[in-house]
Amino acid sequence: MTDNLTTQQQNMLELFERHMDAELNGDLDTTMATMSDDPHLNHVPVMAGGSGKQGVRQFYRDHLVGKFFPPDVQIAKVSSTIGNHQIVEEMVIKFTHTTPMDFMLPEVPPTGKLVEIAVVVIIGFKDNKISHEHIYWDQASVLSQIGLIDPTNLPICGAESAQKVLDPKMPSRIIKIL
Repeated sequence: MTDNLTTQQQNMLELFERHMDAELNGDLDTTMATMSDDPHLNHVPVMAGGSGKQGVRQFYRDHLVGKFFPPDVQIAKVSSTIGNHQIVEEMVIKFTHTTPMDFMLPEVPPTGKLVEIAVVVIIGFKDNKISHEHIYWDQASVLSQIGLIDPTNLPICGAESAQKVLDPKMPSRIIKIL
């Protein structure tokens, strides 16, 4: 896959990998060194994140870097789309909700429940640095898996929606038209 990338695209991919490694390993300074002078971060379903170098740094420090996911997290990369100024990463993330996760479940104490979700991250680049991250997931799926929403009679899927991303041949849900 990386054989056909331009040098710029390869550099963006390597920078994002360095950024993610630093986030997961609790290295705030390296995480911030990958960011532009005026970045923004938006966890879209819960409007969590930050704007500007200080706002992003504060969010990373207080809510994300080194606190990213519980210890049993599993991340399965599904696809990457690499353009000239951004990368779109699709992944499935599976974890047991055993630690506070303010970036995804603000003010929700750990439930001990297993969660499996599809996540899309859009990473923008400017001047060879990360200018923004927009992170999307199905919050209703998360809330139903931890027991905060009863999916009965609602058009909500739980872990099976993430499992279908990993296995497109899995049967689709039957939609009944009233």
